[in-house]
Amino acid sequence: MAQALLPSAVTGRHEPQPRSSVQIAKTEDRAPAIASSVVMPETKPVSAGRLSSPALEDIVAYQRDVWERSILFWDTLRQRADNMIAHERAGKPPLLDFDYELILDARRFERPVNYALLRITRYGDKCLEDCLDPAKPPVVIVDPRAGHGPGIGGFKRESEVGIAMHEGYPVYFVVFYPEPSPGQTMADVLHTLRRCAEEVSGRHEGKPPILYGNCQAGWAIAILAADCQGLAGPAVLNGSPLSYWAGESGVNPARVSGGLLGGAWLTHLTGDLGNGRFDGAWLVQNFENLKPEGVWEKYANLYSHIDKERERFLDFERWWNGFYFLSREEMLAIVENLFIGNTLEQGRLRICQDCVVDLHRIHNPLVIFASYGDNITPPHQALGWIPTVYSDTDDLKRTGQRIVYLINPHVGHLGLFVSASVARLEHRAILESLKRIEALPPGLYEMKIDNPSGDPDCGHDAYSVRFEERRVEDLKFPENRAAFRRVAEVSAQLNTLYSATLGKWIEVTWNPLSAQWLEWLHPMRVSRYAFATDFNPWLRAFAPIAASIARDRHAVPDTNSLKAREIANFDAVGDLITRTREWRDQGYEFWFDALYGRGLAADAVAANPASPSISQPACGRTT
Repeated sequence: MAQALLPSAVTGRHEPQPRSSVQIAKTEDRAPAIASSVVMPETKPVSAGRLSSPALEDIVAYQRDVWERSILFWDTLRQRADNMIAHERAGKPPLLDFDYELILDARRFERPVNYALLRITRYGDKCLEDCLDPAKPPVVIVDPRAGHGPGIGGFKRESEVGIAMHEGYPVYFVVFYPEPSPGQTMADVLHTLRRCAEEVSGRHEGKPPILYGNCQAGWAIAILAADCQGLAGPAVLNGSPLSYWAGESGVNPARVSGGLLGGAWLTHLTGDLGNGRFDGAWLVQNFENLKPEGVWEKYANLYSHIDKERERFLDFERWWNGFYFLSREEMLAIVENLFIGNTLEQGRLRICQDCVVDLHRIHNPLVIFASYGDNITPPHQALGWIPTVYSDTDDLKRTGQRIVYLINPHVGHLGLFVSASVARLEHRAILESLKRIEALPPGLYEMKIDNPSGDPDCGHDAYSVRFEERRVEDLKFPENRAAFRRVAEVSAQLNTLYSATLGKWIEVTWNPLSAQWLEWLHPMRVSRYAFATDFNPWLRAFAPIAASIARDRHAVPDTNSLKAREIANFDAVGDLITRTREWRDQGYEFWFDALYGRGLAADAVAANPASPSISQPACGRTT
């Protein structure tokens, strides 16, 4: 069900992705500007053969290690479930590893919204006075509402928040609460974000803040920049989709899943079953379904390396399993206008009666950070809107705009704003280069970081940043707009039919109690709660046994012949899941082609025609 709603996210490890025959690096099929920036690492096949026969002592040591690891593994799942329940009982506070104070609570606005603005007050053992540079503008970080709670941009020391404070920037963080305000709309959220930006600017002598948008928060930042000229400083969009129909056949199947499931009516149904709330657990489940081998690798790696992976696993799962809700109206607007209708890049997204969003109106510099290893928001979706909004490079320059993009060769979607090494190098380089970016002549540029040592912890003088000018005309991506327009038409028809038939019946019969039952019985929750001591008290016995094992651990190294075979078998299962997922994705593409028209063949590459910009006044509504 959830595959019609949002693209997925990878979990756990982010490995380099093998390049397909239609990957972006093919210069005849892609922009030369992008193709020149990355050389993909070679991937070597893993061989499980020629493992030596184990000695008796190795067998005994391995069997003891397996027994100990099994106890520790199941106890880790128990601890995860208990952490999840404790977090829920505490009200699901933001998982920030920094002290903060509340500045604005949008639940008290005239149009209530479940958002809040926080000011970070302490970095490690240092107060603001010890680390801030008063000459630097403030940074506002906005996390995505994609099923999880806030905090991924600052849930550990080496993060976007940590790097910004380390570099002397005052940092603010926009969070949201688990429950949406009744009837909360996408327009309400956008006006609240504008109010937050105004508040931060007023606290810093009118300096426009630097806006950081992670994933889904990126399109909200882009809309804010188009709606409120001069309000925001440079905007950094990390893994943010703005061109929702873009993608590569067989590589990015999430873009076609909405059409296969009939469009937005399932989102409407899910919101109705939730009694007006959309359960974010559906989105998280969709993330895991998109790349099931990533889920297998996460648990296999935990089991094989329980001693060093346990704490990292538990820290990440605190955020991953914090399921938040969206309002039905808000989620429907997102799906209908963005993922199905793709109205944002076409200049047809209406926020309120007098405001149509036109990305052509954005004048503050944009920094777009994407990755070839991101199967959630590939560079196609992060950059494909540019040749749609701007007819050519001269058109971009006439607006006085500067767009800079940075492409990572392999990091996964979450790694763009979670990876410590990315935070210490790419995000640090972006922040240090913002003044240079603002001083660039109008145009399109690729940002390249030269770091000969390859060490993300290198000093400022050990790496350099340069900007190479690119052409809008060279940003060419596979597209099949006719098919996706048919999807939008079918979606509208089915949603109208649902509202007039089944939706009426659910509206009359559904109630908060039935919605609560569905929430508790969701597979993402049941699979976690099953290991909680509140539901299975006998699991309490694992805790003292695991503690005893941890004090006297008898781990075998990966070089143990049996341990090596175990890892090889896990890898073989992962490869099988990957191949199965690839067959599934090919099936998605086949049926999408059969239902909606000619598919995206590898050689079907054409320049995006520029949509006429809609001259509309900026929305004057205040919150």
